Amino acid sequence: MLPGQKGAIAETAVIHAAVKLGIGVFKPVFDGERYDLIFDLRPKLIRVQCKWAVLREGAVVVRCYSERRGPDGNVRRLYSAEEIDAFAAYCAPIDRCFFIPIGDVGHQSAVQLRLHAARNNQTRRVRPAEDFDFAARLRSPDFGAIAQLGERLAGSQKVTGSSPVGSIAEPIAFTPDAASVDTLASRRLAS
Repeated sequence: MLPGQKGAIAETAVIHAAVKLGIGVFKPVFDGERYDLIFDLRPKLIRVQCKWAVLREGAVVVRCYSERRGPDGNVRRLYSAEEIDAFAAYCAPIDRCFFIPIGDVGHQSAVQLRLHAARNNQTRRVRPAEDFDFAARLRSPDFGAIAQLGERLAGSQKVTGSSPVGSIAEPIAFTPDAASVDTLASRRLAS
């Protein structure tokens, strides 16, 4: 399977898992950003980078970098908190999604989520996969918005406890000048 196919499968699985939880999911129109999706967790918007995870020796391994071919060979680039808020990873062999906030990654190039306790009973620096389960993590108080969702099985999912869109006192006006448009365009072309 080609890397692009793996990425598309992972992204689709993550979207499916988010929609099942009642999370608003948005995809940038332009592919120049470091994130793949935006989750609307009401009132927060979360920038999410989707990853294909592999199963290796009882652990789900999530690469926390991008890789592309450059003139001098492969170029790896870690993600930062300025670019994304979290990783959402899909592991096909176990058909599960995981949600890993960027703050839990640090400067590591990969994260290993253990499906079972280590054979040597090590607990230090071990990340249990259950702690990063997609649904459980997004329902946690850290992200809060899902706690506000009230499902009504007789119809569509509805949000309760969130501020309505019309609650903003004044609309925010933004009129870009020529200099800011040029700066934005050159920044996108450079990346």
